[in-house]
Amino acid sequence: MNFQDKNENDPVWISAESGDFEVFKAQVAQTTKAGDVPHAMEIIRNIPIYSGEDVDAAAQSPHDRKSLTAEWARVFAKGAGIIVIKNGLGNHAAIDRASELFETIIRDEKANAIGGGDHFAKPGANDRIWNSLEKHCLADPTNFAEYYSSNGIALASEAWLGPAYQVTAQVNRVNPGGAAQTPHRDYHLGFMSSARMAEYPSYIHGVSPLLTLQGAVAHCDMPIETGPTMVLPFSQMFYEGYLAFGRPEFQAYFAENYVQLPLEKGDLVFFNPAVMHGAGTNRTSDRYRLVNLLQVSSAFGRAMESVNRSRMCEAIFDTLVKDQATIALENVIAATAEGYPFPTNLDRNPPIGGLAPKTQADYLRQAVAERWSKEKFVQALADLEHKNAT
Repeated sequence: MNFQDKNENDPVWISAESGDFEVFKAQVAQTTKAGDVPHAMEIIRNIPIYSGEDVDAAAQSPHDRKSLTAEWARVFAKGAGIIVIKNGLGNHAAIDRASELFETIIRDEKANAIGGGDHFAKPGANDRIWNSLEKHCLADPTNFAEYYSSNGIALASEAWLGPAYQVTAQVNRVNPGGAAQTPHRDYHLGFMSSARMAEYPSYIHGVSPLLTLQGAVAHCDMPIETGPTMVLPFSQMFYEGYLAFGRPEFQAYFAENYVQLPLEKGDLVFFNPAVMHGAGTNRTSDRYRLVNLLQVSSAFGRAMESVNRSRMCEAIFDTLVKDQATIALENVIAATAEGYPFPTNLDRNPPIGGLAPKTQADYLRQAVAERWSKEKFVQALADLEHKNAT
């Protein structure tokens, strides 16, 4: 039987060559109108700007809270894709205390050679604190509570993801002279190679942005020369962007048309993870740009049951080695092992040499192919569990 895709106008499988550049240009040429964002205090280069005081007031009224979060949801989905909340974390004393904690953690981790590696920046351009959320909470619970009392963080997360969202955070300090990131989309698909992305049906390319919200807390004033995040409003609407944005014409367009807004301490930025973006170059010789990057996840990105996949891998290993010629090996590995590298402990398991660490399925595949001893494979599983542990 000859299987053929009968609907070429709605392809299930897309590649890096998919996506019409002219359609992209038309989408990002849109304009944010005042009537689209009535709660915003102003619009700067298509990005709606909100007042932290107004957000705090709206949070106290169920009606106003619904109205504001509905507006933000529309911005994230079909508007510019980005919002800025001026002084959204108005407790600057809490920010300053958190900055002190973060600087201490960076210094201590450097001294102990912890961490290293980054997804989109060159080595030395920045300093990262992986899992700054947990480290912050354990270092100073009182300060953590003051910091995450922010209504801006809560309402933006609620607007895109609904209740029961889960916050994670990574501090990024961009050092003087730190070069810009390559423009990209973010987690989930954005942390994969193009070849791996193309293995996911096109519908998943539409689902991925619905599962996370990207955010940032400015810990210092960030004039343009320090390199605040470059963004391209409306770019989240380009369906094929996870794959297509790596093409030269898209990168060139971004370089000529990105928006970069100066930020002040306490400002919050939130955007759809499918917005084309990248940290800018810190062109100063003495300014360290400190930002706490927030990645908020939907409650729906989790399986129903807890499964001990390490125990399953250990149990099936001998069978896979013995019977690999007579079974559908990849199908069995897919049903047995964890095929996704996150969540992990990025201090122990950083993305060195790629966008993501090796998965449990990668180790199982390698162990079977190379006919490792059972003892060697079990030790590899234990080492991976240690890397992934909190």
